[in-house]
This record gives sequence, C-alpha cells and structure tokens, in this order.
Amino acid sequence: MAKTKPGKKDLDSYTIKGTNKVVRPGDCVLMRPSDSDKPPYVARVEKIEADHRNNVKVRVRWYYRPEESIGGRRQFHGAKELFLSDHYDVQSAHTIEGKCIVHSFKNYTKLENVGAEDYFCRFEYKAATGGFTPDRVAVYCKCEMPYNPDDLMVQCEGCKDWFHPSCMGMTIEEAKKLDHFLCSDCSSDDDAKRSLNAFPVSPSVETKVRTLSLAPLCVVAGFFLWCCWKYYGECDHFSLLARVYNAENALPLQ
Repeated sequence: MAKTKPGKKDLDSYTIKGTNKVVRPGDCVLMRPSDSDKPPYVARVEKIEADHRNNVKVRVRWYYRPEESIGGRRQFHGAKELFLSDHYDVQSAHTIEGKCIVHSFKNYTKLENVGAEDYFCRFEYKAATGGFTPDRVAVYCKCEMPYNPDDLMVQCEGCKDWFHPSCMGMTIEEAKKLDHFLCSDCSSDDDAKRSLNAFPVSPSVETKVRTLSLAPLCVVAGFFLWCCWKYYGECDHFSLLARVYNAENALPLQ
C-alpha cells in the first residue's frame, strides 16, 4: 500500500454518491465543472484517500478536450476525442458524476455503437508546452488530413488510400451506394466510380500513409505563450491561457 500523510488512508474504491457505481484507481470518471453550462471534465483516477474526518479525495490525471488545448480543436479531431495530459490534480470525490470509458483509438474505431460514456484517446498532451506524443500522425485523402472516426471515408482499390466523398466530388449518400471505388489518379474520368463488390468505409488504424508532424504547432504555441508572458507579465500559466486563448481563436490547421 502506498504511503499516505498522517491521518490519511488509501481507499481501494469509492461509491459515487446517489448511485451504486464503484470507482477504483485506474477508472475514468466524469467530474462536475464549476460552470453548469460546460460539459463534465474527464479524468483518470490515480489514487483515492480519506482523511480522519472521512472526507474522500481523489488524485486524478486530467484528459483535455481538443478545444481546451493550446492549439484548439481542428477538423480531424473526433467529437469524442480526448488528450491524456500530464496535468494532475486533487479533487473532492463528491465532484464525481459518473464513470466513462476512454478507449484506445484502435478499439474505438471497432465499436459498433458509440455510447454517451465512450471516448477515445490517441495522443498524450503536455499542458505547459502544448506538445503531443506521438508528434506525428498518418494523413489520408487529397486534403492530407488525419483520420477523423466521425467522418465517412472510402478506400481506393488501386492505391489503397482513403478519401472523403466530398473531396472526390461525391455526396455521402452516393459514397454509401458504391461497391467499388477508384480515385481519379487510378482511373479515367469514365470509370472513376463503378459498382462491383463491397468495400470498407473507414481506414484501419494499421494503414500508414503520409504523416503530419504536430511538432511545428507546438513551436508556434510556445512562441505565442512567450510573447503573451512578455506582454502580460509573469502570471499563473493556466490563468494566462484563460485570458488569451479560447475555442473561438483556435489556430487553424495549415
């Protein structure tokens, strides 16, 4: 058992108030935000402990939503995507609203039905610098964007690359009716769209095409923060972010 401060003891579990749901270290939870208009925070429970008055606290590792990161939300980020950050915190267990599941990207893409409690994570995020691990991601289609599991894509039987229907001049309805697809580079204009046999409609995570480096975004973000520090003066990092960065002015993917 891990060492605790005098008067405190480690707990193996905690039952969420008003429910029969049991939280244990390693579980992912939804935590009540101070602003009721915002969605719940998502965190991974690292430790549960109680003091001599039986007040229960949880040490958590926060997940960030894309819009909460320095770079902001981009086109390829899924609606249920999270970043596992290096930001740890201690919160009252009473702020836990429920449990959720944060899947690996590979497992998430295999789900037949995505529930309200399902999320996925493919990057770790350094909250202070805006850095990502890994800092490269495979890109697809003519637009050379990373895969967003919320978007339909079709695979070319020739080059094996994946394409967004809109980038190929098709509607989603037209793409769903296709049984066979060749991109414009692999076919003539006359047979770019043909129907023969069934084909997959989303990239497998094993597919490796071109890669996009996320590192330059971190350099830009770091320089941005340094400029803000020089302008505003020395202050708390997260307060600074709250003052100068929000979803409305998130940097677009170039």
